Amino acid sequence: MIRRAIHVGLLTVGAFAVTASLAIAQTSTAFAGAKVNGGTVTHSVKDGKHMLTLSSDFQVPDTPDPHWQVVDSKGNVYLLQRLPVKSLGGIAKDRINTSIVLPPYVKDVMKVQIYCAWAEALLGEASFKASITTESPAAQGQ
Repeated sequence: MIRRAIHVGLLTVGAFAVTASLAIAQTSTAFAGAKVNGGTVTHSVKDGKHMLTLSSDFQVPDTPDPHWQVVDSKGNVYLLQRLPVKSLGGIAKDRINTSIVLPPYVKDVMKVQIYCAWAEALLGEASFKASITTESPAAQGQ
């Protein structure tokens, strides 16, 4: 009887965790800008890590140094990884970072931007309907 109650309890907790992670996934508006028009970005949580993933229809801009960049609800801008993956012999043009893990210092995300670090120019931007919080509820209360 106790063993069954523990089993049911663990299944309930597991189902809740899966449901909570699925409910957190949010998709942005389409990218719009000077060089990036189309595609979206989705925020999700996997293994407790906040991730951003580009849609399959996203087109990497033909610019020298495109990067992921996010803007939080206070207007702070965070320059993150390059879109093209660097290899030992240079840039592997056919490989891109379609997903990234948000670093812990990014507390929320309002916008995702594609930014050319070489030209220091915003190439395109996508927004979420509401700020996506990346802090745990316990950390927010502190």
